[in-house]
Amino acid sequence: MSIIQNIQGIFAASGWAVLGDFAAGGWKYAVMIVVACVLLYLAIVKQFEPLLLLPIGFGMLMANLPLDNIIHMEIFLNETGHINWEMLGNSGGLADYLYLGVKLGIYPPLIFLGIGTMTDFEPLIARPSSLLLGAAAQLGIFVTYIGAKALGFTGAEASSIGIIGGADGPTAIFVTSQLAPHLLGSIAVAAYCYMALVPVIQPPIMKLLTTEKERMIVMDTPRKVSRTEKILFPVFVTILVSLTLPDAAILVGCLMLGNLMKESGVVERITKTAGNELMNIITIFLGFSVGCTTSADTFLTLRTVQIIALGIFAFGFGTAGGVLLGKVMCAVTHGKINPLIGSAGVSAVPMAARVSQKVGQEYNPRNYLLMHAMGPNVAGVIGSAVAAGILINMFGH
Repeated sequence: MSIIQNIQGIFAASGWAVLGDFAAGGWKYAVMIVVACVLLYLAIVKQFEPLLLLPIGFGMLMANLPLDNIIHMEIFLNETGHINWEMLGNSGGLADYLYLGVKLGIYPPLIFLGIGTMTDFEPLIARPSSLLLGAAAQLGIFVTYIGAKALGFTGAEASSIGIIGGADGPTAIFVTSQLAPHLLGSIAVAAYCYMALVPVIQPPIMKLLTTEKERMIVMDTPRKVSRTEKILFPVFVTILVSLTLPDAAILVGCLMLGNLMKESGVVERITKTAGNELMNIITIFLGFSVGCTTSADTFLTLRTVQIIALGIFAFGFGTAGGVLLGKVMCAVTHGKINPLIGSAGVSAVPMAARVSQKVGQEYNPRNYLLMHAMGPNVAGVIGSAVAAGILINMFGH
């Protein structure tokens, strides 16, 4: 066999041959490689949610390099609906084993544990009414669920799409892995991209729904919260939510465990580990394994386009729900509540609270809404977890 024939044989057996065969679908891989590079650009250059968009983008890149077989989704998505452990043992690789943390719902609660160590619930404890704003901002989840059902998605799929409106990536991944794992890649990419675009999406909606007078309202300084209240809060919330919605117990419980570790002050070493080393490791595993699920065959579909469109719809309605209830509370309290803080109820801590602060200062430079907005913001984290529990309870059994 000549050298030329050897070279031709090597090329024919390579991914380049598949990529170059547009008639056989090679163009799909090319498009996905471009999409992956766009995500990497957004993460590195624009710094949009880089901690997760970078590993997701690189995982997407790896998954769409033809013939590398980085992940075998047939192990997880099959007729039985269960993990094929025999196939995993025989042909599973690194990405397959990392994906187990997503499939089995391990990574999102551990990320919530880390988030809990970095969350200060004092603004929420000082003003409990903030919980209502966090709940109102979950409107986007349920409105989008109805919209997705109208487009022909199943109840489980519509729930997974709707949870994008909670502006909480780990929660979106947790719900989708339980209810619609075949949509995981599309929903994860949409959720994190829109979380990064909160400063772009929210301000026009906030300005549309409020008057200039409302935006200029200066709120009173919230009361000082005692250490005892801070310690009792995570215990009380865990008991209340777990007894009411057992399906939300693991997310809320891990969030509150992390917060109790922080507020108690007696386990500084493991608090630091949970909020730094452990969370960083899980973030890498979660992002990379989710990115690996975004193959050309499953991502480049009409459903992905619909999910992306419904995602921004969910964010918009969530923001509107929080702001509109903020207007009601403003009227009830005779102008003591600035409606702008309601937009922070979509979660996305602390970015959404910063947006409330920024918009408020555009109209009143002496207005400092950040700490007030952090109340609905952290309430939104609890609210999205509770919404997740409701949806899993409805469609996960």
